[in-house]
Parts: sequence; C-alpha cells; structure tokens
Amino acid sequence: MSNEDYLKDISEIKHLMNKSSRFISLSGLSGILAGIYALIGAAIAFWLVDTYSYGKLYIFHGWVFWTCMVILMMVALLSALTGIILTVRKAKKNDEKIWDSSSQRLLLNFLIPLLVGGLYCLIILDQGRYGQTGGLMLIFYGLALVSASKYSLGDIRYLGYIQIVLGLIASYYPGYGFWLWVMGFGIMHIIYGTWMHFKYDR
Repeated sequence: MSNEDYLKDISEIKHLMNKSSRFISLSGLSGILAGIYALIGAAIAFWLVDTYSYGKLYIFHGWVFWTCMVILMMVALLSALTGIILTVRKAKKNDEKIWDSSSQRLLLNFLIPLLVGGLYCLIILDQGRYGQTGGLMLIFYGLALVSASKYSLGDIRYLGYIQIVLGLIASYYPGYGFWLWVMGFGIMHIIYGTWMHFKYDR
C-alpha cells in the first residue's frame, strides 16, 4: 500500500470514530435563520420600548415587558424548531441516525447550562435588574455551546467563546447589553452559520 492509501484509511477511520462519538449533522443554515429571527425580534422589541417611553426614560414594565418576553420566547422557539427540522433533514440526507447516544449526550450537555442560565435570568428579571439579563443570556448560551461541542462539531465552541466574551463585556457595560445581545445572537449566528454552511453543508 502507498502512503496515500494509508492516509486515506486513517482518514476513514477518523471519520467513523467521529460519527460514532459525535453528532455531526448540525445545519449551518439553521444558524443563519436563528440569527435572522434574533435580529427581527430585537428590532420589534426596540421599537416597542423606544415608542412607549417618556423622553429619554425607557420604561420596561407592564405590557411592554411581557410583549418583549413573548417576542424572546418566539425567537427561541422558532430557532429551536428550525434547527430541529434542518438537522433532521441533513441527517436523513447523510443516512445518519437522528436519535442515538451521541445526539442524547449533545442535547444533555447543551440543555443543562442553558436551563440553569434561563432560570437565573428569570430571577434577575424578577428583581428588576434588566440591564444584566443580556450579558447573562450570552454567557450561559456560550457555556452551553462549549459544553455541547464535545459531542458535535468542534467548531461550535468558537461561537461559544465569542458569546461568553460578549456576555462578560455586556455585564461590565450593562448599558450596551441590548446591542451586544444583538451582536451575539443575531450577527454572530449569521456569520457562524454561513461559515458552517460552506464548510460542512456544501
């Protein structure tokens, strides 16, 4: 056997090991759409808060608060549904299992930091510290991505690192929390999804 044959065999073995231990059917397009959903939701929420405020004093309570919460939940729900649909489609196209030990470990390691962060954000909101929530959402989402990257495409950890850094900056400068949230969940998702699409999907 030539060196090229050995390298090909090693590459195939590595690919099989990755398939058995990692869920690699994540769709880059779902990241792009999640970013678009986040930008649309942020634009609507900003318009609501900006329109129903008094001068430079922004109000964030009552129906404005709950409307923004509904928008946030809709963005999260649409992103999750889109991710599931496109991931299932990609897995079927690649003839890969959708629900196995790899996808279960991926989901578990992703959801634990995400759910803990979500509950903590609700506590912060209940205390009226709205300026901290943007940074906390970015930090816990970044931790969830880093945790899940061990059982999926390793590249998603880089998105996780970026989200954590943006979250820390937002925590230090809470007045810029909204715009950093837009950058993290909106713009970075679109950039990451585009990169992943051309690297893995095409």
